[in-house]
Amino acid sequence: MIITIRQDTNSEDRAQLMALLCRITGSQRPITTTQMHEREVIAIDSALVDAQAQIALQAQNAVEQTHSLTTPYQLASRSFQSENTSITIGSTTDCTPVTIGADSSQPVIMAGPCAVESRDQLLTTAQAVKRAGAQVLRGGAFKPRTSPYQFQGLGIEGLHLLAEARTLTGLPVITEVMEPGMVETVAQYADVLQIGTRNAQNFPLLLAAGRNSKQLPVLLKRGLSSTIEEWLLAAEYVIAAGNPNVILCERGIRSYDPQTRNVLDLSCVPLLHQLTHLPIMVDPSHSTGRRELVPIMSRASIAAEAQGLIIEVHPDPNTALCDGKQSITPEQLEKIVHETAMLARMMRGEVSVA
Repeated sequence: MIITIRQDTNSEDRAQLMALLCRITGSQRPITTTQMHEREVIAIDSALVDAQAQIALQAQNAVEQTHSLTTPYQLASRSFQSENTSITIGSTTDCTPVTIGADSSQPVIMAGPCAVESRDQLLTTAQAVKRAGAQVLRGGAFKPRTSPYQFQGLGIEGLHLLAEARTLTGLPVITEVMEPGMVETVAQYADVLQIGTRNAQNFPLLLAAGRNSKQLPVLLKRGLSSTIEEWLLAAEYVIAAGNPNVILCERGIRSYDPQTRNVLDLSCVPLLHQLTHLPIMVDPSHSTGRRELVPIMSRASIAAEAQGLIIEVHPDPNTALCDGKQSITPEQLEKIVHETAMLARMMRGEVSVA
């Protein structure tokens, strides 16, 4: 159940409501209070609220409205919020802000190297990403790798380099955070916190990202084998922790076929638009694992109504220390940016197909 609080409620009425909720849920049950589009809301387990408790809640002076939802992901649900969420990236740092979601007029392209390898590599790539027309710079300072012997990223030094690249280009920065204890550190340098597929159900990390002091947006990748409901419940963890700025990213799910790295489930994109109000992006790099497939699947993703892409770019993919086989060149990125922007305009009816 979601309870919307009156904007003019006073502290006494709010305290009475919280006391009632404690009696309904039990003192050990979590009671989540968060802000959704300038509305203060409280989310609790609907199964705990019987008819008598619901009547008592609706009688509270602090309560504007109650919503009894059947879906387990309540705050992320389209049933709760019909309008699309709009998220601004880069509003707290010295860069050019980017909007994704309800008000975005073209696909948001996040691009850059899988891993920050060196200052020269990152700054060269960042400038190329800027010239190509992408709006956000991606780069991994901390890299979760399958083998402990593979390159793991530069760590804190990589964060410093990403901040330098942002100053140089004016592009907001997205980078991955892997540990709850590192959320605040990464948030000092990034504009978007990325939670990767291996951590999609790392619940302490999801909660920490939701509580980050700067309220940075969180890009949440789908787990390797996550169902859509599990993915949305992971997003619910972030929102319920106090951060409504969640971007979903489809990056392929695990399969048995070695020809591609994963299976890109583009059918989830239009389905998610029905289920949730959150922005939806696609990662054609990790999903295919092959650079020759990235341009085609980028176009297909926008045709499926994804609102953005996150793509791996390297000045020399064959020498990349991480995921070179799926990294494209800056020249290929420029073409993708042009083609996807044109495709989005065609879909909006702004460009004739004749």
